[in-house]
Amino acid sequence: MRVAMRNVMSLRQSFAFSLLVGLCLCGAASAQGEGPDLIFRKSTVFKWLTPNDKLATYGLDDPVVEGVACWYTVPERGGIAGAFGVAEEVSDVSLACRQYGPIKFKEKSEQGDVVFRERRSLIFKKMQIVRGCDAKRNVLVYMVYSDRLIEGSPKNSTSSVPVQPWGATGDTPKCGDWIRE
Repeated sequence: MRVAMRNVMSLRQSFAFSLLVGLCLCGAASAQGEGPDLIFRKSTVFKWLTPNDKLATYGLDDPVVEGVACWYTVPERGGIAGAFGVAEEVSDVSLACRQYGPIKFKEKSEQGDVVFRERRSLIFKKMQIVRGCDAKRNVLVYMVYSDRLIEGSPKNSTSSVPVQPWGATGDTPKCGDWIRE
């Protein structure tokens, strides 16, 4: 009986600690500044007493390349772990990037620079959107993937944005001119 009582108390302490860590991480993420814009969510798995599993689509502007935005869709787990923000999310992410105005480069960058990074589990997994330049074709190339501290995931998605003139502006920048050698 005492052993069972100790196990229940230990389980309660573990749950309380997980909840506290999850709340701290959520607060830290929102304190870092603006994140992506939630466009919409759709439920994929109904759960009776806890939040449903969902697919969520987000949009974000490239912080270095004005006139380009990316949209990505990620699964979001429901259930008890999802409700408290401690569920490890799967690595399935889709990506689409488009030019929505005149392209202007704000600064030089490296091939594979991170455009956006987000945690997909409490500690070990993160999703990243990175940018590169195909200088030969004057095309920006974006890739999304997830990685873990110990092992990565081969699941990824790629999108490209040809750098083209927009409206009456005649000058089309060359993405290769904005990559650090």
